Parts: sequence; C-alpha cells; structure tokens
Amino acid sequence: MEIKFVKGDIALAMTDAIVNAANRNLMPGTGVCGAIFEGAGIYRLEEECRKIGYCPTGSAVMTPGYKLMCKYVIHAVGPIYRGSPDDAKLLKSAYVSSLSLAKEHNLKSIAFPAISTGVYGYPLADATRIALGVMLDFAKEKSSLEEIICYCYDDKTYNMYLKIYDELNN
Repeated sequence: MEIKFVKGDIALAMTDAIVNAANRNLMPGTGVCGAIFEGAGIYRLEEECRKIGYCPTGSAVMTPGYKLMCKYVIHAVGPIYRGSPDDAKLLKSAYVSSLSLAKEHNLKSIAFPAISTGVYGYPLADATRIALGVMLDFAKEKSSLEEIICYCYDDKTYNMYLKIYDELNN
C-alpha cells in the first residue's frame, strides 16, 4: 500500500472514497466539510446524512459521493481540541473507523483531509502524527486498499505531513 501527499482540494479527489471532516450531526459545515457537501450536491448529501442522523465523535459513517468524482464519502467525526488525553484517542478512532469502512467495502483508494485541524483547533503537528501513525499501522494489514492519499489544503499542512512522514519512517 502506498501513502501519498497532495496539496489541493479533497473534493476533487478521484478515489473510491474521500473522508469528510464531519460534525456529529452530519450537516454541512465550513472548510473541508462545506466543500465536500457543495461538490456532492448539497441537498442530496444533506438528505442522506439526515437519514443517518448522528455520528459520535471518533466514529465514521459512509454515504454515496453523488456528484463528486469518488464513489463514497466517509464522514469521520474528529474531536474539538480541548487539550485532554481523550482528544488523541478520539482522533485516532476517527481515522481507524474510516479505514475500517474502506476495508469492509473493499475499496482500493481513499483520500483524507487533516481531520480536526481546522475550526476544531487540533494542533497540526500532533494531529498529523496521529493520522500518519494510524495509516502506517493500517498499511501493514491485509486489505484491498492500495492507496491512501493525504490531501493538504495549504503549504503548511503539506510540509508538516512530509516532515512527520519522514520522521516516522526513520
């Protein structure tokens, strides 16, 4: 399995699934969440999410991708950063839950944003270390997944992902 890094808009990813940095009510938000809902067709995706209703922090659910170039959207709910030890557990769980759904549905490719690092305030270096740790552990498992792509919205995030990835692989 290959882990790649791309600077760009995750809503344009051509993968089997993209991960939405979702809120617990699965409603359209700002940032990554807003871009994904907009790209999918906000009303169709919102209607689908209303049927599901709720997703606890640290969990993930899957919907169709509708107008996006991906087949599915995996809505992962990361924690609002409070400086608690539970923050790391919940963020890790959001990534694990997303990858478990990809494995369960025999997906070949998945794209992730930097979950919880926007309006939820998770420190970028800490969140990146958690995300890449989960991805590298998952890469050792047997699954249909061939590619994990980390979509980084800006240079700061992209450079952080490259730096932490190098640290974890040395």
